[in-house]
Amino acid sequence: MIAGGTEGLQDRAKGLDTMVSSEILALLSGGQQDAARAVDTARDDIAAASMLAAEAISSGNKLIYAGAGSSGLMALADALELPGTFGIKREQIAILFAGGTANLSEMPGGPEDDVEQGRLDAEAVMAAGDCVVIISASGSTPYALAVAQVAKERGARIVGIANNADAKLFSLSEVAIVLKTPPEFVAGSTRMGAGTAQKIALNMFSTLMAIRLGHVHDGYMVNLRADNKKLIARAAGIVAGVTGIETEEAGRLVEKASGSVKVAILLAKGAGDKKSAEDLLSQSGQNVRRALALIGR
Repeated sequence: MIAGGTEGLQDRAKGLDTMVSSEILALLSGGQQDAARAVDTARDDIAAASMLAAEAISSGNKLIYAGAGSSGLMALADALELPGTFGIKREQIAILFAGGTANLSEMPGGPEDDVEQGRLDAEAVMAAGDCVVIISASGSTPYALAVAQVAKERGARIVGIANNADAKLFSLSEVAIVLKTPPEFVAGSTRMGAGTAQKIALNMFSTLMAIRLGHVHDGYMVNLRADNKKLIARAAGIVAGVTGIETEEAGRLVEKASGSVKVAILLAKGAGDKKSAEDLLSQSGQNVRRALALIGR
């Protein structure tokens, strides 16, 4: 191997460019699967990170994602999906992407070295009590480290995600998520194995956070934002699935609940009106299961 960690050369890549397509794809597929398995060793740390994020959101603080390059794209994808999937308020989600999202069409490499911009980006949005998730395959990206330093100065909770065990990022992190992925089949191309592991870890992190916030009930997204025809139909289906009522009636209750799946569920289960259902959710910390227990259902 020419180097260690994320810059390492995969032994099985020797002669890669001389192989037939099916052999190359088999190796690439196997590399992705090996990377996915690397996430399993980080489950406890992912759980701890999820609790920090849930505490921040439930306290009215922000969940901030930060990264550069391919790692930044993984952060961006997870962050953008949270309002629609789990109903997290948009103002509680912030994204710090090296170079800014305006550079997404070209993805220049220079911004990841911009320490000053990292500090400026972080200082513009960060406060004590926020949870900051910083993703860097190497764990030494200057932009990411600058964001982490500001987070520490501001009293934010810091989650570091990297694919190198000795990452500098971890020295600044309250929770360190190490994704020990093997060397890439295209050396240094962390959009592949490292990126796959990051995406899986982030999916797990944010989904567990949403579960702890009470936004998932029996596998249903009970806090989704129904803002198009597909999601309105899905909301009615969720209410029907949770309560056992007909989909048509569930749709009427979703409308009566002004689009709130949680309120519609409680109306179907005996809450007197929308205000009563909202009060039950307030008393239960927005948790449907606890709210249902309050009305004996």
